[in-house]
Amino acid sequence: MSGAYGNTADLDVDLGRLFGSLVRRWKLVLGSTVGAGALAFALATTATPQFRAETRILIEMRESVFTRPSTSPERDSPLLDEEGVTSQVEVIASTDILKQVAKDLKLASRPEFDESMTPSWQSQLMVLAGLKGSPTEVPPEERVLQAFRDKLNVYRVEKSRVIVVQFSSEDPRLAAQVPNTIADTYIAVQRGAKVESNSDATDWLRPEIEDLTQRVKDAEARVAQFRGQSDLLLGQNNSVLATQQLSELSTELSRVRAARSAAEAAATTVRAALAGGGSLDALPGVVQSQLIQRLRERQVQLKAEIADLSTTLLDGHPRLRALRSQLADLDAQIRIEAENVLNSLGTEAETARLREDQLLAELDALKAVSARAGEEEVELRALEREAAAQRELLQSYLARFREASSRGEGDYLPADARVFSRALTPLQPYFPKVIPIAVAAALAGLLLASIGVLLAELFSGRAMRPAPQPLEAPPADLVAAVPARTAGSEALAVLAEAEAMPALQFVPGLAAALEGAAQDVEPELLPPVALPASSELLGIVRAAEQLVMSGASRAIFVSPEGDEGAAAAVLAAREVADTGLRVLLLDLTSTGAASRPMLESAAFPGITNLLTGEAQFAEIIRADRYSDCHVIPVGTADAARAMRAADRLPIVMGSLTTAYDLVVVECGATAPAEINRLMADGAAVMMSVLDAGSGEVRSSRQAFEESGFEPMLVTPVGYTLPEAPRSGRSAA
Repeated sequence: MSGAYGNTADLDVDLGRLFGSLVRRWKLVLGSTVGAGALAFALATTATPQFRAETRILIEMRESVFTRPSTSPERDSPLLDEEGVTSQVEVIASTDILKQVAKDLKLASRPEFDESMTPSWQSQLMVLAGLKGSPTEVPPEERVLQAFRDKLNVYRVEKSRVIVVQFSSEDPRLAAQVPNTIADTYIAVQRGAKVESNSDATDWLRPEIEDLTQRVKDAEARVAQFRGQSDLLLGQNNSVLATQQLSELSTELSRVRAARSAAEAAATTVRAALAGGGSLDALPGVVQSQLIQRLRERQVQLKAEIADLSTTLLDGHPRLRALRSQLADLDAQIRIEAENVLNSLGTEAETARLREDQLLAELDALKAVSARAGEEEVELRALEREAAAQRELLQSYLARFREASSRGEGDYLPADARVFSRALTPLQPYFPKVIPIAVAAALAGLLLASIGVLLAELFSGRAMRPAPQPLEAPPADLVAAVPARTAGSEALAVLAEAEAMPALQFVPGLAAALEGAAQDVEPELLPPVALPASSELLGIVRAAEQLVMSGASRAIFVSPEGDEGAAAAVLAAREVADTGLRVLLLDLTSTGAASRPMLESAAFPGITNLLTGEAQFAEIIRADRYSDCHVIPVGTADAARAMRAADRLPIVMGSLTTAYDLVVVECGATAPAEINRLMADGAAVMMSVLDAGSGEVRSSRQAFEESGFEPMLVTPVGYTLPEAPRSGRSAA
């Protein structure tokens, strides 16, 4: 058993007994619950009801596009940010506004706001005991403000520009009146602040405008004086007269030069035509001469008459000769007139040249004057800039002054907030909520009473019991997927008829009887069955013969060398089962070393499931795969829980010995005192030995002999399996 059933001095909490104390003392728990609920109900019904109302204020710009000043920064500025709205919360809860509201509503005359008017006996008692100062020591105004602040709650709705003003009072009308009055007072204060700011602006702008007006006059006077002293008179397009004259002379000079060039070109053309005898009709100067045009007309007429008379008269006719003589005179006159045109063009070109020389002289003189004017114009522009800046500033101040004056006279300065939800008179008080308070108090009473009962039961020691050493669960690598065969019907029938079966259901309530039965067995060491003493090792076959011949009903195997020695118990159980006896092997090792080679899986329910009440005998007894022997494995229940019911093992063993001829128990490496509860009349103690000279075997044998046991040494070494399997099974 590997110390699984050793006695320890540790204590454990019996949860069943601990929580059973609540059932045993249900009157105390119920009385505390009802008392707390009744007391809370009584206090809640006698408490003064409190009513609560709230007003909501929206922070927003109230100026419209029609009334907003053109120079107002609000045109481009955003609404108040989070810090700005939070600042407005502090403004609403400021002392000035609260004082004004308290004065308007005459709160000082209400006992609700002045404790000194109707002091309670609790307050008087605390004052007498020195635990609280006398209310009369505080000024009346401070007492009212303190009570006012205790009932007031001003906060900002998260992620919005909405401010909630919440107030509670014994009077429902006052609860609604106070937040509305606070909101109205805040709006009035905001509007008054704007009026005051506007008035301050007009008062500041008036002297500034007067001063700027004088400075603009002085600046413009300096500009005019400098312009007159510097002879920088203005002409057209606000330019200096010298500069304008220079521009005009330059334009006139260009025109004269163009005229001279045109006259010289025309004279050259006429001169070339006269010298070459070419036609003069295409020359511009000749064409423009009226005398030449008339001579040309007369020449055409003569040529027409000559042509007409030539048809009727001969060439020598006097009339024809006279006409031809006139025609020759006309050609001479035209040529003379062309020379006159040439002379006029030359005269015109000479006149233009003289005018050009005159203009160049005047231009040189104006250049010097214009250069001097440019230097003086730099100073003039500086004076003009100063005068313009003063003028612009004066104009902006005048515009602001007119806007501020018009808004002040029109009495239109809206506050940047509005009340969009006014408080209404509450119909139901928000405190006290009688039913929720009574239920909460009853639950608190139930909880405190339960905790008190549990602590009393725990500290008294009645809920404590010895804690056995836990049994280790079988390792996970033993789990397999092959289903097991159920045990034979014979053993189950015997167990069903056994007298101990009703007591083995292990339902709650039988624990005391099982513990009493265990106490009858534990105090004394029961003698083992009489077996022939032998200091030599016995083989499996010889050990089985000894068990059959002695008529032992229990065989308690101890394996000092560990799980390897558990093979002796398995082989001995199979040998005895082969003789026809009904044999069951009970595995009490911590690892399942005895039942593991006999079953297909280590995941079957076993002795731990039986001890914890999770299974019955029919569910834990299984058949060996290789013999007619039956097996009870370790099981799958929590080993620690199973060990708390280890005292039930004597009853389990008694039932098993009633149903089977021999019960083989493999205990593993265990001490003599730990097998005492398994001992009974007809029990044999055997020690599995692999190496008789090992220190574990020698020390364990000496311990058992000193305790009055004479264990028989059995070794599985040298045991050979049968050559052919016996009927109905395979060789192991």
